[in-house]
Amino acid sequence: MFKERSRHVVRKERRRRSWNRGDLAILLCGVLAFLSLTFGAPLFHHMQVASSGRSAAIGSPSAGIVSRDAAPTVTTAPAAGGTEAADGPGVTEGQVPAALANSALKPPPPALPAAAEPLRIRYASAGFDVPVHALDVDAAAEASQTVEPPATKDGYWLTPFGTPGQGSANTTYVIGHSWEGADAPFNHLSSAAVGDRFEVDTATGTITYMVDNVTTYVKSSLKDSPIWSIVPNRLVLISCFTEDPWGKNVVVTASPAP
Repeated sequence: MFKERSRHVVRKERRRRSWNRGDLAILLCGVLAFLSLTFGAPLFHHMQVASSGRSAAIGSPSAGIVSRDAAPTVTTAPAAGGTEAADGPGVTEGQVPAALANSALKPPPPALPAAAEPLRIRYASAGFDVPVHALDVDAAAEASQTVEPPATKDGYWLTPFGTPGQGSANTTYVIGHSWEGADAPFNHLSSAAVGDRFEVDTATGTITYMVDNVTTYVKSSLKDSPIWSIVPNRLVLISCFTEDPWGKNVVVTASPAP
């Protein structure tokens, strides 16, 4: 009796185990079918966005996907009251790129009359108003850069060098004597100051200059000084320094005023 009952229990357990495997298989198929029907469409749609987005939508905020191959985008928040420019992030209304701002700070070069012989220099703040005459310099004087102007109170333009105006190719030099014991226009160069403005009348118009530098040189060193460098449209005025007329020269360097 016990054996028969045991066999019956074994057969019952075998039948139960066989039914459970089949039932699990059917149940698993049902679960998979249910998941496929329920979530299959959204997952497939998401995958489509991911694959097609590589050429169009990938990396867009709406897709929520960032391409590994795409370069990172840096967005700068606009300043208060500003609006982001349509052609690039980080530029707001009222702002100017640094390169453009720097170029905007530089004044445009002044319009100059055509290069021509200087005729007169009017330097009101220094009480300097003199006619200017052309002075031809021989080759020896030009090479040694040692020139003695005529003994008058006027100015003398050194013709072998530059001519003031548009098209100038070198520095323009005007020299004159300071007079000891007498008032003379070139005496006033010793009181010139950086930033002063004066005017030069030429055969084609008037040019306003601004003083860049006022320097004194020992007379013997003047010929080797940097004032003889080629600088188009620079103007250099030279005379004796009134505090030491026999030992020093005063040199006023100027450029066309903006």
